[in-house]
Amino acid sequence: MKGMDLQELETYFHSLDRSFFVEDDMKKYAHLDGPLPIGFGQTISQPSLVLEMTRLLAPEKDSRVLEIGTGSGFQTAILAKMSGKVYTVERIEKLMEKAKKRLEALKFSNIYYKVGDGSMGWREYAPFDRIMVTAAASVLPDELVNQLAVNGRMVIPIGPSSLQELKLITKTDDGDIDIKTVGMVRFVEFKGKYGWIRESGE
Repeated sequence: MKGMDLQELETYFHSLDRSFFVEDDMKKYAHLDGPLPIGFGQTISQPSLVLEMTRLLAPEKDSRVLEIGTGSGFQTAILAKMSGKVYTVERIEKLMEKAKKRLEALKFSNIYYKVGDGSMGWREYAPFDRIMVTAAASVLPDELVNQLAVNGRMVIPIGPSSLQELKLITKTDDGDIDIKTVGMVRFVEFKGKYGWIRESGE
């Protein structure tokens, strides 16, 4: 695989109009480096964090990327620009519909969309070279680890609702999993099997 072009990432990131990915009443705040609501209890992450997570994931031109949590489509657009194919999963159908319209308007043809439970990944297209998770899980999801290719990388926030550790997961040549904490973040909940079950009592 060819290494990620950091200059290309920076250039495209700064050229992408964040206001295009939020509703009318939020557009005036799109230039701020902070999260914004996009409806249904979900948010678009702060731009600096999106950029940093993409750097950590390090997608390459022929990477097959799984994205869990399409949301507004902002992160999806960046992944699609930097990767070969992006398989994005969103549990909220109306969010997915809006994101798909935006991404199609940007002329992307290498994105595949699925409405469903992201905790299960997307087995039909596994394994993936990269997995980006944009919601916080209580623990590392086994299903996603299993769908990560050898020498693959996954970026995922893990921890309780108050604050999570941003983890970089890599799978070695012999299939071992290496886990590194690369920062502290706060994301919306990863719904389903790996949500904050212990806290909610579900």
